[in-house]
Amino acid sequence: MELGIEGKVALVTGASKGLGLGVARALADEGARVAISSRSRERIEAAAASIGARGFVHDTADGDAAFALVQAVSAELGPVDILVTNSGGPPASPDALSFTHEQWRATYELLLLGALALVEAVLPGMRERRWGRVLSLSSSVVREPNPALVLSAAHRAGLLAALKTIARQVAGDGVTVNSLLPGVIATDRARELGLDNPEALAQLPAGRLGSVEEFAAAAAFLCSEPAAYISGTALLVDGGGARSV
Repeated sequence: MELGIEGKVALVTGASKGLGLGVARALADEGARVAISSRSRERIEAAAASIGARGFVHDTADGDAAFALVQAVSAELGPVDILVTNSGGPPASPDALSFTHEQWRATYELLLLGALALVEAVLPGMRERRWGRVLSLSSSVVREPNPALVLSAAHRAGLLAALKTIARQVAGDGVTVNSLLPGVIATDRARELGLDNPEALAQLPAGRLGSVEEFAAAAAFLCSEPAAYISGTALLVDGGGARSV
């Protein structure tokens, strides 16, 4: 399928590794001009070189720096046509009441405020040009909370609701806003949480971890021209793991 994004400018945050880098690679393979960001200059420059992208230093939790990042990308590559928001996960604990107020506030800035600031920075240009794709890399815990991931579930669910509202307001301008909800994908985060052990794998209907490439393929499609009539959607990529309808 021709995705129709050759020459489009894409910005993917939190993309020095894992899902972010995988999505950035998929977009670059489709001919998009890709910018990627992370907090570490060394890691983001190495990642950018590996996929033919441009690397930018940006802390996703710093909402005040979002506009400057978008302007820097626009100055080097052109106006942002595709925004993929992504970030690392917050701390995990089996005790949902064990987190400090500071950890709750920091997660709010990382997963909700920081992402919304990026969306706010790109939407005016997308609406003016009558074309744009906004994609949030979220988590399946917004549908079925995990006992150990209450910080992630609470704040990602809030962002999901906000993006659903925004999607309705910009649909008439040729801009789509969607979310991808990964289940257990083969990343460092999954391994850190122990989700790759035999007992955990046995609980998955697919019997295995998903690959980054499988997840990235879904992301690339939602960023494409043929996906123009899909907006306000949260798509599970979890090998059938979610039990909810």
